[in-house]
Amino acid sequence: MSSPTSTGSTGQSGAHLKRALGLWDLVFYGIILIQPTAPMPPFGVVSQVAHGHVVTTVLIAMVAMLFTAISYGRMARAYPSAGSAYTYVGREINSSLGFVTGWSLAMDYILNPIICTIWCSKAALNLVPEIPYAVWAVFFAVLFTLLNLRGIRATARTNEVLVLAMCVVVLYFFVAAVRYIMHQHGVSFTQPFYDPATFTWNRISTGTSVAVLTYIGFDGISTLSEEAHNPRRNILLATVLTCLITGVLASAEVYAGQLIWPDFRSYPDVDTAFSYVAGRAGGPLLFHAVNITLLVATIGSGMGSQLGAARLLYGMGRDNTIPRGFFGAIEPKHGIPRNNVLFVGVLALLGAFAMTYQLGAELLNFGAIIGFMGVNAAACIHYFFRSDRKSVGAFLPPVLGFIFCLAIWTSLHKPALVAGGIWLTVGVIYAAVKTRGFREAIVFSDPPPE
Repeated sequence: MSSPTSTGSTGQSGAHLKRALGLWDLVFYGIILIQPTAPMPPFGVVSQVAHGHVVTTVLIAMVAMLFTAISYGRMARAYPSAGSAYTYVGREINSSLGFVTGWSLAMDYILNPIICTIWCSKAALNLVPEIPYAVWAVFFAVLFTLLNLRGIRATARTNEVLVLAMCVVVLYFFVAAVRYIMHQHGVSFTQPFYDPATFTWNRISTGTSVAVLTYIGFDGISTLSEEAHNPRRNILLATVLTCLITGVLASAEVYAGQLIWPDFRSYPDVDTAFSYVAGRAGGPLLFHAVNITLLVATIGSGMGSQLGAARLLYGMGRDNTIPRGFFGAIEPKHGIPRNNVLFVGVLALLGAFAMTYQLGAELLNFGAIIGFMGVNAAACIHYFFRSDRKSVGAFLPPVLGFIFCLAIWTSLHKPALVAGGIWLTVGVIYAAVKTRGFREAIVFSDPPPE
């Protein structure tokens, strides 16, 4: 490769993102991005696909995500930059592969606010049908955008309030679940993990490919590396802690749900199955509380994913892989990439009218898992193959993470693979044009001082 296509820059004004986030700010951000109620929306779908083994699929997915979380944390230590997987793969393996990884992740990050806008609008429409869907779509797209325009500390405070509110309802569900289960006779406490009448590895693997949605979003923590205190330590700890807390909480939620409603074939509505589970355990009050909580959780997820998307685009824009003048600019007053926040907000609004929730959700895994595989590969290369000190601890986690993610990726349904493949092909063509047939390299910008 010859001369680079860009030079390191931090934007037109020379302004930097503000370092304002501690360890627990990052953990709160990760949890709200994933949602404490993350396994509840896909509960019915996973239960039917895996024939009742939701908790098993959630636990298997947790193992894959923990290995990947370790790789994310280690790479954030090596490259404390806002670009996330895009930067790690680009700097460690190949700049063009880094761009393709970032392109794949951009689809994931941008789709999340879109499907959150769609889901929130439909949920709100169920509560207040007098207001048209179009009005709700505009409302939520604008809400996500305004929350992210106020600066990173304000966003962190909002995250903490949302997490605490959702935890109250989750605790309420657990209390009602224990009371209900204790009054039932003949409950099989091992059936949610393994039911010999319905268990097959094909069903489990397919269910896991859906259950991994429970964890999608933890990688967004790494996009805040330039806004975190001591990012070389805190990004790793926050990423692993977020995955572990999410996995334990999610497993407990779906385990209780399966004990309350063991017959996976009899949900009144598959998409909202967990609300009916909650209603069986705690009556109409808990039914509505869970519905409202899922709405609030999705608002938090939409806000958080828009924040992550804006910072991923900032990392790519700063390196001029996408137009630097727009995407690499920082608004000095609040220290945020305002153009990107507005850009993603517009896409969320347009997508709410042009896309179905199901299509958007299926495409999320395609882009996210490509990013996960790239980060695992980069971590293995950096900490094992290019390190003077070879160790099993540096080799096994990224290799196992890569293998788990590849198995999950190949289990995706064909429509998601086809549509994702088209997006990926467009990205490869753009990268080829940008680098003059991959003959020129992309120079990745150095982050500001810690």
